[in-house]
Amino acid sequence: MIQKIEQLLAEIENLQAGNAEELEALRIKYLSKKGAINDLMADFRNVPAEQKKEVGMKLNELKTKAQERINTLKETFANQDNGTNELDLTRTAYPIGLGTRHPLSIVRNEIIDIFARLGFSIAEGPEVEDDLHVFTKLNFAADHPARDMQDTFFIEQNAEDVTKNVILRTHTSSVQVRGMESIPEPPIRILCPGRVYRNEAISYRAHCFFHQIEGLYIDKNVSFTDLKQVLLLFAKEMFGNETKIRLRPSYFPFTEPSAEMDISCNICGGKGCAFCKHTGWVEILGCGMVDPNVLEASGIDSKVYSGYAFGLGVERITNLKYQVKDLRMFSENDIRFLKEFESAN
Repeated sequence: MIQKIEQLLAEIENLQAGNAEELEALRIKYLSKKGAINDLMADFRNVPAEQKKEVGMKLNELKTKAQERINTLKETFANQDNGTNELDLTRTAYPIGLGTRHPLSIVRNEIIDIFARLGFSIAEGPEVEDDLHVFTKLNFAADHPARDMQDTFFIEQNAEDVTKNVILRTHTSSVQVRGMESIPEPPIRILCPGRVYRNEAISYRAHCFFHQIEGLYIDKNVSFTDLKQVLLLFAKEMFGNETKIRLRPSYFPFTEPSAEMDISCNICGGKGCAFCKHTGWVEILGCGMVDPNVLEASGIDSKVYSGYAFGLGVERITNLKYQVKDLRMFSENDIRFLKEFESAN
């Protein structure tokens, strides 16, 4: 046994390899499960008891030296590769295949930029929320349909106290509630972008997740006129100076009065086309004056302060700007689709 070990030690000290393939062959020959050293290890049980200590030490020495020799040769090849693949600083920087921003990111950033110039700051909150912030503090009745399983993804349900339900937020209005709770005293002027989730069938016009941006402004003497002026400015900045808006009465639990805002169709200029269903108008957002109950639920005196809120879907605005007819394309990561937005970055 000792003679075999000495023979292998001599072989290993003189190991040479011309390339990585030859080195791998040597590793397999000596160090693999079916290699020469492992065969000796398996034969160790046949060594007489009085020789086991000496043979065991020799075997360990053999294995260590084999591993060290293989590693040394491996480092040699690595250093050679580094020498031949050095960065050529004389090469031109072009052409380089540039990536593109996602169309939703492009539109989201544009919306944020418009409202940032109006004094709105960004506020963020968790996507996994409690019922208290998503529904209860926003004036949703206990039997409101939005609490139903058909609309909301529930993570944990509490039959005794619905305010303790844990859900995926269905709108970013929950961030508005957290903003009102965390800011000691108005004025509050925040913009809340984020992803939201609803239990809906996926189709070309609906998805189980999408993106919203909601705004909130609370101060003394805030009026519906202030809201209308801000939204008119946004529409003109986003879709062009010729854009017109109209506000239609609507209902939301957390605003009173409430309205939905349409813009003159940016495709036909308000003349009527298939996109606007020949009405000349396209709905883009919901808005209204913050309900006093919502203010009071967050510790704000509704007799002193008033405010407005609005919310819009990023996918909706992106469809209007780029005429993307299938919502599913936004989440399929099709490179061909994304490359169409190179010039929009």
